[in-house]
Amino acid sequence: MTVLVTGAAGFIGAYVCRALRARGEHVVGLDNWNDYYDPRLKRDRVAALCPDLRIAALDLTDRAGLDALFDELAPSRVVHLAAQAGVRYSLHNPHAYADSNLTGFLNLLEACRHRGIAHLVYASSSSVYGAGAVPPFREDARIDRPLSLYAATKVANEAMAYSYAHLYGLRCTGLRFFTVYGPWGRPDMAPLLFSRAVLAGRPIEVFNHGRMRRDFTHIDDIVAGVLGALDHPSTDTPPHRVFNLGNHTPVELERFIAVIEQAAGRPAQKLYRPMQAGDMPETMADTAAAQAAFGFEPRTAIEDGLPPVVAWCRDYFGDRV
Repeated sequence: MTVLVTGAAGFIGAYVCRALRARGEHVVGLDNWNDYYDPRLKRDRVAALCPDLRIAALDLTDRAGLDALFDELAPSRVVHLAAQAGVRYSLHNPHAYADSNLTGFLNLLEACRHRGIAHLVYASSSSVYGAGAVPPFREDARIDRPLSLYAATKVANEAMAYSYAHLYGLRCTGLRFFTVYGPWGRPDMAPLLFSRAVLAGRPIEVFNHGRMRRDFTHIDDIVAGVLGALDHPSTDTPPHRVFNLGNHTPVELERFIAVIEQAAGRPAQKLYRPMQAGDMPETMADTAAAQAAFGFEPRTAIEDGLPPVVAWCRDYFGDRV
């Protein structure tokens, strides 16, 4: 039986594919290889983590192509990680989010329900909590006040999946990821942005004057959560559940930078800035539901997880840091 992983060349996707294959699953990937960030990093990531994985080059907005791929593969389960990511990018390129995160997700839901997919696990985001969220964020908190279009599309994804679970009995599980980091990570996120800048001696922009806390979650913990969720589809009526996947230990931004400085062996040049539009000052996951459902237990502290990221940046980017 085949597991189809969308966004397979992405950061979380490539690691998930590797983990699924390591436990003996037959995995096929899908990715559109877009240039939101350098496609060379995506190709190098795949070559390093799952070099002989088949990845179909396809955009989710291609409904006919997606239907044909489902008919060819007849997957039993789908892990949907493809999306247009990034809070700040959504301020400037909103249509990319409507195309990928709304139209693309609808096409995927339709393909799943018409072919009797046993379980769809899909990526949501901690960004759904939005204005007025009180840490620790619980899955039953209101999510009707998103602070960015990106967050709004993820709120919409959860509502869309719920409706398909209700109407058609499609088993769906949404995962709200909290600031995932690790080697081969996304270059537009703080762990790589800061690591590369400090290594190169470039200044870093520290928003909200450093008064930020983030629930940084290591990729190994996220992958364990994705596989745990995949193995435990909902038996509720309707069969739809949402879980936080976070570290449950928010870290002050200044402490986060200090760990990078120590690993890089040099101080950061900090440019303090006001809060950016669309950002949240603090994130913190309540992970009790995921722990109860499938034993989710994040284990990686930033003191252990960040130094390998800095070392990877030094090795991979070299004089391009």
